[in-house]
Amino acid sequence: MSVSTEGAVTKAGARRNRGIAAATGVTGAVLLALGVSVEPGDTSFYIFTFTLAIVWVIGSLLTARSRTFGSIGEGKMLRDVGWGLAGGLALLVVFLLGAAVVARIDFLAAPVEELLAHARFGALPVVAAITVINGVTEEMFFRGALHESIGGGPMRHLIGTTIIYTIVTAASGIPLLALAAMSMGLLAGWLRQTTGALLAPIVAHLTWSMGMLFLLQPALDLWRAI
Repeated sequence: MSVSTEGAVTKAGARRNRGIAAATGVTGAVLLALGVSVEPGDTSFYIFTFTLAIVWVIGSLLTARSRTFGSIGEGKMLRDVGWGLAGGLALLVVFLLGAAVVARIDFLAAPVEELLAHARFGALPVVAAITVINGVTEEMFFRGALHESIGGGPMRHLIGTTIIYTIVTAASGIPLLALAAMSMGLLAGWLRQTTGALLAPIVAHLTWSMGMLFLLQPALDLWRAI
């Protein structure tokens, strides 16, 4: 990273970081699209999704430093974990209730259930591990490096990272996943700005994503049965 003698990122360094962030986002979108397109149980799903996590990490390291767990050193770990849990659980409840609508609309439910089928027909522990790893690495990149690469004030950081996160996720071709990215982007972005670190966004992301992995299909089945 190019820095001045005072440690600030130079204009050339900022342009370089934005270029790396853009390339990382495009690569991530392609890998995501490839991963969700494979048949449930196909081992290439694991290859694409693990590679995706590696791309987020490399993009984060090359783009900018991120205060990933800064709150731990500042003695605010419990606060940030609590905020992350509360935010992640609130968003999870919203989506599980929203499943009542999704369950009755085939073009929304079908791609989601096909994605969830990777957990049923594949190795559930591996899928759960992928969910955790990608949740952490996505936050490292989008609310970490990308957040720090976007110029302007807090609102521009929040809106910019959310829009880019939503566009990248939309490459999956799954409408509900794009909506989830927008919702998580706003929540995680707000937590990132409020706490000044990535611990709360990571906890929120993992709480929501693991809850969706294990509870969304039962919720869809329940709403259909009612």
